[in-house]
Amino acid sequence: QVQLVESGGGSVQAGGSLRLSCAASGYTFSTYCMAWFRQTPGKEREGVAGIDGDGTTTYADSVKGRFTISKDNAKNTLYLQMNSLKPEDTAMYYCAACWGKGTLVTISE
Repeated sequence: QVQLVESGGGSVQAGGSLRLSCAASGYTFSTYCMAWFRQTPGKEREGVAGIDGDGTTTYADSVKGRFTISKDNAKNTLYLQMNSLKPEDTAMYYCAACWGKGTLVTISE
């Protein structure tokens, strides 16, 4: 049974830090890319950060330089270190695994 369990959320003052964790089980954690999303009531879910199986990371512009995504394959755990937190970072944060291999979309002018 595949499970993803997030933890580490809480209340901090602006400028503070939090580290979120996502414990994964039921599949080969190291193989798949992982990502953090967030959602605030009334707003669309937003991708925050992602990490590929090879460790390549991507970030939303709104969190670049403040958030760091990482994973520990030995512990089957994904992390999101959030520093210099702002009021606009307030949201419910979710982790997700990327099951598919993806499909390329190329937009030409």
